[in-house]
Amino acid sequence: MSRKRVILGTAGHIDHGKTTLVKALTGIDTDRLKEEKERGITIELGFAHLTLPSGIRLGIVDVPGHERFVKNMVAGASGVDLVALVVAADEGVMPQTREHLEICELLGVKAGVVVITKKDLVEEDWLELIKEDVAEALKGTFLEKAPMVSVSAITGEGLEDLIKILDELVQKVPDKPSKGPFRLPIDRVFTIKGFGTVVTGTAISGKIKVGEEVLVYPKEIATRVRRVQIHGEDKDFGEAGQRIALNLQGVEKEALERGDVIAHPGALRPSRILDVALRYLSSASKPLFHNTRVRFHIGTSEVLGRIFLFGNKDRVEPGEEALAQIRLEAPVVCWRGDHFVIRSYSPMVTIGGGQVLNPLARRRKRSQPRQIEELKLLRDGSHEEIILYHLRQAEEMGLPFEDLALRVSLFGEDLEKHLDKLKKSKKIKEVRTEGKRLFLAQDIYEDLKEEVLTRLEKYHQKFPLKPGISKEDLRQRLPSGLDLRVFELLLEELVQEGKIIQEREIVRLASHRIVLAEEQEALKSKIEEAFLKAGFQPPDKDEILSRFRDQAPLNVEIFNLLLQEGKLLKLRDELIFHKNVLEEARQRVISFLEKNKEMSVGDFRKLIGGASRKYLIPLLEYLDQQKVTIRVGDKRILRKGLKKA
Repeated sequence: MSRKRVILGTAGHIDHGKTTLVKALTGIDTDRLKEEKERGITIELGFAHLTLPSGIRLGIVDVPGHERFVKNMVAGASGVDLVALVVAADEGVMPQTREHLEICELLGVKAGVVVITKKDLVEEDWLELIKEDVAEALKGTFLEKAPMVSVSAITGEGLEDLIKILDELVQKVPDKPSKGPFRLPIDRVFTIKGFGTVVTGTAISGKIKVGEEVLVYPKEIATRVRRVQIHGEDKDFGEAGQRIALNLQGVEKEALERGDVIAHPGALRPSRILDVALRYLSSASKPLFHNTRVRFHIGTSEVLGRIFLFGNKDRVEPGEEALAQIRLEAPVVCWRGDHFVIRSYSPMVTIGGGQVLNPLARRRKRSQPRQIEELKLLRDGSHEEIILYHLRQAEEMGLPFEDLALRVSLFGEDLEKHLDKLKKSKKIKEVRTEGKRLFLAQDIYEDLKEEVLTRLEKYHQKFPLKPGISKEDLRQRLPSGLDLRVFELLLEELVQEGKIIQEREIVRLASHRIVLAEEQEALKSKIEEAFLKAGFQPPDKDEILSRFRDQAPLNVEIFNLLLQEGKLLKLRDELIFHKNVLEEARQRVISFLEKNKEMSVGDFRKLIGGASRKYLIPLLEYLDQQKVTIRVGDKRILRKGLKKA
């Protein structure tokens, strides 16, 4: 049997013989409900399959024709590859014939066959008139050049011709790729004793295997696939383009409903706002006005929402197209490029449809002229242009690979090849952060580098006596939420470019120099001299600074500058020594130990002029840390290789 996967949907007015035709072709009665049997009409979706002469097994979705159940028809048309437009020979083209045809066109169906049923009920002359009538009604539609066949489900006449036509049509249907995330909009939910909850639908992307974890969207209920069935047969997996039944583990039937979507985790994200390309049907009876409430159908779901138009456009005339936004009253899940249908709130009539341009849109302001240009780019732009658009919208926050994939609805290798092109042309920047891949538009990234330089320049102007700003303080002055790895990469590149200097946690412009005025230079010398004269028993910092309180707060700034320059060193708490004093201690200790091999605390006290333990112990610990001495018990010895400078 061929691996080709094709779904045929029926379409047409009530009582034109769709269900009878499917039963004649397949032997399967798709009317399964008691009410359908009693009333003789199809209410719910029905499903069948037919193995064609080529070996291809054709999945069939039979839809209701009554105007009250058009929403069920829309749900059934989701995922259909071919349509069999059914017209009864004794009635001809009727209202639902036209509406179903419009729905199929709006949902992106590209091909099909026109089936004139009940041929046994009319004369040949009448049949020819009906064919002409149908051909006229199909002008300008995707079925204008479709094959037309007359059949009788009662006598079987024409059925072989129809099967032959279907076999030829399915050969031309492009193969659906099974790579990428799996999606299956649910059209039925039921339970089977001993197995639990079962859902059915037409898989519209990807591949699902027994045992895989899935989520039920938009509710985001986690579950696992216990069994996969296709046309009543157990399978190890199911693929896009197949009618699939999934037995789900650990989820109650009441938790699910038609309109939910079974998908791989992370494949979808619920949204209430969609950017769309809208086509308003020429058959609509009146203009479509801004903020009109509509019934929005996508996949197998129906949600109420409002149409928002942009620019100076307050309405769309019948037959016109528009770029718009749909704001929904409940969340839906979809991808860019998915087709949708809109029906009027009341009366419930199909009025238009189109394609999703952005499945995770933000609220747009009607008054901004650029909104239309952005929507045009989303409609007409290349994949690379659309990727760049979303990255620029994300600004300095960037987008993780997974988020970007959802917005552009490209996954795996399909997305990677476009990202590679953009990276090679230096239009985007990739940053690896905490095991994730983050992408920014290159121009946004370059703007961030300029902002770092601007912030540093302003800081130096405000604090000319400070050597630089701490990394954390600098980060706080940049846009909030900036990823830490992006920030670090900005600094690394600016250092490599010679524009900034980073010394431990302090960052400054490479051009920054501390230039003191004469008065400042004099104060600096006085403070430094005070610490130098204090020798091995320096007073408290505040005591020295109080001598220059008439020059506050400059005295504190100069003191900090001496610390930053390394002329003053803080050993512990507020114990501060001049660097020359520490060097003098170092030289005296080395000289002593070269002669005496070991040194006690008492020896050290004598060496530095009898200082108290308040100063002795911190000084000894400093010499240990500087790897001048090694403590052995209560003595110090000289580290090997050290000699007096």
